[in-house]
Amino acid sequence: MRAVILEAGCAVLLTAWTGCGDTPGGPRKAIVARVVDGDTIVLQDGRKVRYLDVDCPEATTVVECFGEEAREANEAMVLGREVDLQYESQCEDEYGRLLAHVFVDGRVVGLDLVAQGYGCALVIPPNTEHGEDFRQAQEWARAHGLGLWGACRDDLPCR
Repeated sequence: MRAVILEAGCAVLLTAWTGCGDTPGGPRKAIVARVVDGDTIVLQDGRKVRYLDVDCPEATTVVECFGEEAREANEAMVLGREVDLQYESQCEDEYGRLLAHVFVDGRVVGLDLVAQGYGCALVIPPNTEHGEDFRQAQEWARAHGLGLWGACRDDLPCR
């Protein structure tokens, strides 16, 4: 069943894109220079990217339950790799970070992180186009006690 959820999510995410284009939003392709935490990366040009539809436990100034594991999982998937960036309607947050879905080898990194229990679905309007895919991935991980759903019973970072 997990493969069906992930593949269905990827199929949806690969088809219907709208959004910001190369400017003013950001690049379509880039190399990841640094991983900040489970849901934020820094591109070679210095711009930060916050993944859409996913919230991972913190691993910077405050380390939440499963935060370091989420950062390490994200790092293993993207560090030093060329990624594809896909935007929705709002391309930047209040902190100046790009808001995008990040793809590696055709897979949606944020969706994989949620499905494996490294993060939670966090869908924030107006970027809601693929939120249901992330909610389904979260339910899969929760139902199977994966990642933070098994490790953080008393200190669950997801709301």
